[in-house]
Amino acid sequence: MAKTSNKTPVRYKMHVKTGDTVQVISGKEKGKVGEIVKAFPQTSKVIVKGVNVKTKHVKPTQEGESGRIETFEAPIHSSNVMLYSTKQEVASRVCYTFTEDGRKVRMLKKTGEIID
Repeated sequence: MAKTSNKTPVRYKMHVKTGDTVQVISGKEKGKVGEIVKAFPQTSKVIVKGVNVKTKHVKPTQEGESGRIETFEAPIHSSNVMLYSTKQEVASRVCYTFTEDGRKVRMLKKTGEIID
């Protein structure tokens, strides 16, 4: 019988963080721009505001309460989003550079805009 190892969950390195403005580059929501509300490094997924909106029918929990339909943003894979420059309105890949004081920062390749 094989032993099960007690490993910590894998966290993937993502090119986007919570609070970044991104554009969806593939799927049915292609072209939409929104801000990242939450990031899940374990599954490499992100929740973008106003993108991939799903509806859920919720049954009443208490007597006398009526059922309702809730809308929420479902997560999408981080590879389907690209960082977006609001100043020049263009999506770009990200690269990592160092500032004069030695900090490592993210920079948009197309515009040269520093994000962090």
